[in-house]
Amino acid sequence: MNRPKQPDSSDEALLERAIRGDAEAFGGLYARYLGEFHRYIFYRVANRLDAEDLTETVFVKAWDALPRFESAKVNFRAWLYRIAQNTIVDYYRARQATTDAIPEQLQDSRPSPEGQIQMQDESQGLALAIQSLDASQQQVIICRFINGMSHAETAATLGLAEGHVRVLQMRALQKLRLLLDKEE
Repeated sequence: MNRPKQPDSSDEALLERAIRGDAEAFGGLYARYLGEFHRYIFYRVANRLDAEDLTETVFVKAWDALPRFESAKVNFRAWLYRIAQNTIVDYYRARQATTDAIPEQLQDSRPSPEGQIQMQDESQGLALAIQSLDASQQQVIICRFINGMSHAETAATLGLAEGHVRVLQMRALQKLRLLLDKEE
């Protein structure tokens, strides 16, 4: 009895099919990486709704740019991280422009009731502490501890030397310890 051959579900096989326009294959990559990138973005922006929107934006940008993706030159995961980083930078630029446009006396620093509920969440405090780190430290902490990557995977994803990742991690953890101790 011959069973129908199951399509290869490795990243490489899905990517090849997705590059050729196979939306189902891209859906497989989306399902595989959605949680990881949502966590990454959430810990960079500290707002669940914005993180959901930005995560979707990352995957839409990836789908749109996929025909130009060169899998021989760039790791797909690292490419998604670059798109995510650029999307986060755009988010903060747009936010800064919006904040600058509002007169200071009209800005309300009190969080909304929805924001107060979110702030009670444990991860909210950690996300805010992580935001106080510089961008490279944030990326290392999120890759290593939120997304569970090894030093080598983090280095490859961020385009850094593994030793540099270890130094950034050590400095970031020291700073986080100080910040979190102050909160307590």
